[in-house]
Amino acid sequence: MTEPKGSFDNPQQPDNGTKTTGHSNGSSVAPPSSGDMRFGGLAGAVESSISSIRDSQRNLTELPSFSVTADDLAVLSTENSRVALADLLDKGVLKSSKEQIDGDVKKVDPEAPDAHAKLVADVSALVDRMRAQSSDDAAKEFSEGALEADRNADIAANVVTTVLLQSSPEHGIDPREVEHRRTVFGSNALSDKKLESFLKLCWEAVQDFVLIMLIVLGIIGIVVSTTTVPEGEKCTTCWIEGFAILVSVCIVVLVTAGIDYAKQFAFIRLTRSLNDTNTKLVLRGGKQVNVMDDDVVVGDIVSVNSHNAASIPADCLLLGPVAELKMDESMLTGESKLVNKRPGDIILSGTNVVQGSGKMVVLAVGVNSVAGKIRARVYETEDETGDELEGEDESPLFVKLDTLAKRIGLMGVFAAIIAFAGSCIIGLAVHKDPVRDLIDYLITAITVLAVAVPEGLPLAVTLSLAYSSNKMMKDMNLVKHLDACETMGCATTICTDKTGTLTANQMTARALYCGKQNYLVADPELALGDYMKQQGVNDELVDILCDCIAIDTMDETVLDYKDDSRAQIDKGHGNPTEVALLQLVHELGQHYGDIRDTTKGRSSKGALGESLAEGKQIEFSSARKLMSWAVPLESGGYRLYCKGAAEVVLGRCTKFISSDGSSQTLDDAITEEFKETSLAYARRGMRCLSLAFRDLPDGYDFDAEFDKITNSDGTPAKAAETDMTAIALVGIEDPLRKEVPGAIKKCYEAGIDVRLVTGDNPNTAVSIAYQAGILRDFHFVEDTTERVATNLKENVLMEGKVFRSKVFRVDDDGKKEFDQTAFDKIWPSLRVLARSSPDDKLTLAHGLNQSNLFADREYCAKLKSEKGITVFPDRQVVAMTGDGTNDAPALKRADIGFAMGIAGTQIAKDAADIILLDDNFASIVTAAKWGRNVYASIQKFLQFQLTVNIAAVVTALTGALAYQTSPLAAIQLLWVNLLMDSLASLALASEPPVDELLQRPPVNRTDSMITKHMAANMVGQAVYQITVVMVLLFAGPRLLNIEPGNEVEARDENSEHYTIIFNTFVWMQLFNEVNSRKLKGEFNVFKGMFNNPLFYIILFTTAGLQCLIVQFGSLAFHVVEGGLDGKMWLLSLAFGAGSLPIQQLINLLYRIAQHFKQGYRMKKRRSKYGHLSTQKIRTHGENLSHPHSVELSGGPGR
Repeated sequence: MTEPKGSFDNPQQPDNGTKTTGHSNGSSVAPPSSGDMRFGGLAGAVESSISSIRDSQRNLTELPSFSVTADDLAVLSTENSRVALADLLDKGVLKSSKEQIDGDVKKVDPEAPDAHAKLVADVSALVDRMRAQSSDDAAKEFSEGALEADRNADIAANVVTTVLLQSSPEHGIDPREVEHRRTVFGSNALSDKKLESFLKLCWEAVQDFVLIMLIVLGIIGIVVSTTTVPEGEKCTTCWIEGFAILVSVCIVVLVTAGIDYAKQFAFIRLTRSLNDTNTKLVLRGGKQVNVMDDDVVVGDIVSVNSHNAASIPADCLLLGPVAELKMDESMLTGESKLVNKRPGDIILSGTNVVQGSGKMVVLAVGVNSVAGKIRARVYETEDETGDELEGEDESPLFVKLDTLAKRIGLMGVFAAIIAFAGSCIIGLAVHKDPVRDLIDYLITAITVLAVAVPEGLPLAVTLSLAYSSNKMMKDMNLVKHLDACETMGCATTICTDKTGTLTANQMTARALYCGKQNYLVADPELALGDYMKQQGVNDELVDILCDCIAIDTMDETVLDYKDDSRAQIDKGHGNPTEVALLQLVHELGQHYGDIRDTTKGRSSKGALGESLAEGKQIEFSSARKLMSWAVPLESGGYRLYCKGAAEVVLGRCTKFISSDGSSQTLDDAITEEFKETSLAYARRGMRCLSLAFRDLPDGYDFDAEFDKITNSDGTPAKAAETDMTAIALVGIEDPLRKEVPGAIKKCYEAGIDVRLVTGDNPNTAVSIAYQAGILRDFHFVEDTTERVATNLKENVLMEGKVFRSKVFRVDDDGKKEFDQTAFDKIWPSLRVLARSSPDDKLTLAHGLNQSNLFADREYCAKLKSEKGITVFPDRQVVAMTGDGTNDAPALKRADIGFAMGIAGTQIAKDAADIILLDDNFASIVTAAKWGRNVYASIQKFLQFQLTVNIAAVVTALTGALAYQTSPLAAIQLLWVNLLMDSLASLALASEPPVDELLQRPPVNRTDSMITKHMAANMVGQAVYQITVVMVLLFAGPRLLNIEPGNEVEARDENSEHYTIIFNTFVWMQLFNEVNSRKLKGEFNVFKGMFNNPLFYIILFTTAGLQCLIVQFGSLAFHVVEGGLDGKMWLLSLAFGAGSLPIQQLINLLYRIAQHFKQGYRMKKRRSKYGHLSTQKIRTHGENLSHPHSVELSGGPGR
């Protein structure tokens, strides 16, 4: 084994008067003392080995080498166990030593011990002890086995730091080694998220089927128009149509790619600003230096405490000593309960220190850390190869649009073929036209195809999504990907985490038992203190309760107020449990600061501050599970206030405070009532604390012990903390956000299912889910009243471990693979997934998205009849909410991912499609409403656009067959199909959402975007428009006394006849644009129109442009010179306005047809099931109705 080089600064010298040995560089190292127990007695061997290396390498002629790799260290941080710690020592010290001396470990000569050999022998003994340690003994807190395991882990952590990582707990690493360590173990800065280039985004945008058709048409149009100019003529504007089509494609592509490109850089700026503010203090060369999180390297010594409460930048190994260190791992695991950490434990990256202090060595950085692996997956860095649970890239909207566009394209091609073939037959065979007219026939056929393709559709979709995303920003939804707007409108399931999403991520007192009264708050909008005051709680009881909390909490725990009036709390700092208690004091109308500042022995201000030393604090310890604070009384003696674990404090009480504030004996019945209440709180997922007090005489010995009561580690209890008077039990939980129940109710009304996925225990998860409305009474077993986990029906609640065992199977190669069939048996009932791992959310999102259970109609019918579960009749569209690092992969896998903008981690935000800027679950309802509005807006435009296309194709096709040319010029069709329709798309896209959108179920993935009513509207309006055009085309010259257009056009002149057809056609579209605002046959098509200024501005603008084109655009738009006279204008406007009454006629006929259809179905059912109908019982010829006659179901669906 390559011996450790260590830090190039000397270890801290013990101040014991020991003679030191000088070195040529002026440094000195104390000789190892036989009594030195640092590193568990290994100090001598470790320091001797390190000092000898320093002597030979004091000029840093070579950089240190290591016996462990980044992968070895990553295994330890991932497995997070003491067995893995022993394995690392085995590999790093023992196996590498054996390899160095050819497999034979040197034996230690007791007369002349070799430092390195002794180190290997001692580490070998340490590894054996750690592996032999009984897991059962170690699991029992404060047992002899557990204490021995803690000591071994402490020793192992120091050996890893000093020997394997060649760092120093006192001095850190040498600054000159930083780059070398970064090279060996990797950087903590992940490679930048791969950005899409603007050209690539353009290329992705142009993959749309409609755009591809338009590009082909544009190119063909330009080529044919410019190469088939008759002799003697010049091509002046013959290319304009094809060119305009290509310009429209460029506009759509540039707008789409530009928006996505700008979004990328917005998030880069956000990420960089965050990284610049994330810094940590580390030890390097014996000095504390401030470095950015990205610059931390393996071997750095990081000191943390609850005051800086910073996020841990990398996976670390905790070193001793530790002052009651507690970590908040909720951002990584979803579990809001604080985790106690001891020397030798792994501190995971992304977690936060909330209590105590400690020192740790950096173990794994970058993609080797737990959070780094998640981050790499989200950012798709070069270090991440991908995920097996991948889904589709296309949103439901674009899948439908692509299918629709292909169908339209095929129909357009078919129409163009008919136009070309018909022109050839009629022109060449019947009219005997010259062969050179084939080119004209081809141009006419291309015109028919161009008319059939909805050129405005891609721009309509882009404008609709962009407009909606900007509006959603005002409603606290930051949309990162445009198609996420519409996808949310199709959502059928929301999988949500608990902490920070449904709950406030802030511990709060929600229940209190005192004076034999149980104050349990069910309404999330009502504070516990307010509820207690409503119930008339005794003032004396409130006073002693508030005194106990204010006095017996740490100075580090404080509340910040929004202003000097202290009426509203902004936020709290310090221990979350104590913050919750101080908030309760505020709710009860008192202020903890005033109580502290006016209490002798507790106040540090003014005259009372001189008596601060008279107060006696007995600090919290894990062995005692409580803390106390005694303050002197004015009447003499002390009053000791105590708080701690409910069972511990109650076990030391002999009296309790009654409802009137008096002290009474705590008999067995009252004790049992306290215990049952404590258990009830625990079953609801609450953390239960007990508060108590005791009055003590002057001169009391606070160090006195009471042998009859012992602490959890077997030591005697403090005598002062016995014979106490119980004040109250307090139930604390992370409360539900006030707006969540209403939001979830709206989700259910909108047909969106909600499932809870959390790392919390089942009782906590069920409590929150029931309060939120995710769980309802019918989810619990009948005849049960307590809404707890044990009373739920089968598969409604599942723990992560059980979930994984059921949905993954082991294949022949021993690898786990996802079992969709097994998953489909679980998910219809599943509402709460508790104790979930980071990958469980990903599995759930994947399984729901890929499930085809709806296709098994027999099984779905069985679920409906037996369990009352209705399965959505299509594949699920999954939305995922989350705020923690652990949520990021699932956010990315889901169809639509929501991250919290305030509480969410940067990784979660980068993975999400939409960011909730106010962290409000209710904003999801707003997103769903806007999403459905986007879908409806596109349907409105399709209804308008396809009506235009149907009428225009039939008109062009009729002209081609009748006259071998279209009565509508190509440039006129371009105005109708491209510019006018594009303006219409923006007008219809700007329609604001209405609440009625949330009163209907989600749209099926496989449902056509063209509903039956839309089809009726389009066909009806198209028939009217075609009829008008055909009448004008064939009977117009005779009725209006004008020259036929085909004869005028033959002289290369613009005809009044065709101009009237063009003008009438456009005005029918403009009036039908108003009709298109309604999709369900509403009679009042003008309702809400003037609430949308953009709509009527665009409508009037388009109408004005049409007037200018007809009157002054003779050359450019192929209309008659001088425009139309008033009579012809009135005729055009009259036919255009006719679209409005025609729409009412269509609505009426559709309703009649539907009524007839329903009546026909009912008649058919009655004929089939008529014998099951209610029968009147006749007795002896009398016509009597039997009092118990029953009407049976007349058919399915009843």
